[in-house]
Amino acid sequence: MSPQPAGHTVTVLGECVADVFTGPATEAGPSAGPDALVLRALPGGGPANTAVALARLGTPTRFAGRLSRDVFGELFRGRLARSGVDLSACVTAAEASTLALADVREGGQAAYSFHAEGTADWQWSDRELAAASLGAGMCLHTGSLALVREPGGTRVEEHLAAARPHTTISLDPNVRPLLVEPAVYRERLHRWCELADILRLSEEDLAHLLPDATPEEACDTLHTAGAHLVVLTLGERGALLSLDGVRTTVPGHPTHVVDTVGAGDSFTAGLLHHLATLGRLGGRLDALTLDEAVDAATYATKIAAHTCRTPGANPPWSHDLSSTGSAS
Repeated sequence: MSPQPAGHTVTVLGECVADVFTGPATEAGPSAGPDALVLRALPGGGPANTAVALARLGTPTRFAGRLSRDVFGELFRGRLARSGVDLSACVTAAEASTLALADVREGGQAAYSFHAEGTADWQWSDRELAAASLGAGMCLHTGSLALVREPGGTRVEEHLAAARPHTTISLDPNVRPLLVEPAVYRERLHRWCELADILRLSEEDLAHLLPDATPEEACDTLHTAGAHLVVLTLGERGALLSLDGVRTTVPGHPTHVVDTVGAGDSFTAGLLHHLATLGRLGGRLDALTLDEAVDAATYATKIAAHTCRTPGANPPWSHDLSSTGSAS
């Protein structure tokens, strides 16, 4: 990999969420009784996961988030800082942290229920967003709930538009129908495509956003709306890439799956990291070739696969990849 530029290369804007997993009562010890439910909290949230993965891979990364003063907020700060993420654009918020109760089912897939009303992540003000200097750096990545939950969602969208002349815009809708009706995402999808240079979405996202379209039809629709590089992740089957309508697929990277929490976020980080090393971030992707996009997505599948090997959203460090022969 080529040396990274000084300062931060990518700003990630969005939420931190505590992923809370359940365990058997026996984990609480013999005094807990048969009716106990053990809860184990791990730091998560799609944008925060992406920031952590980028920094661990070696891309200078800044996170813009509203972090609570509560115990979970301290958990988030610690994880981000230890991963090497710049927290200078974060806001210390009076509101509580967002919690997601994760139910990991057979095959490692996780289903969530959320505790998110009035929590810190969605309360962005224009003043806070302006202070975050979103147009600084070569790339601004955002998406997930911070882009649609009000009152902050509309303001985030406006500040993306202001940042776009100065930076590559990367978006991940990460549809969460339990918290926001899919119709809300669909109403705003066209505007997001106008803003986005890179749009990464999962098969599940596509089913909510364009339910009657094939993947190829969906790519054409998203390109027509303005997105240059569309990446549809297909889980263990890899990803479909479409660069201004020219399409190809990359296979998945075989791995032993413990759970899939954070895999899509790690894929996005791997993609942006590789594009940064190619010098393709900082504009409208005009010089990006399909072969380069394939190389970036192939690297991204390795990062996602590595994340699936461990519980929770725990993306690899660059030295982990070297030790397993997965470095690009």
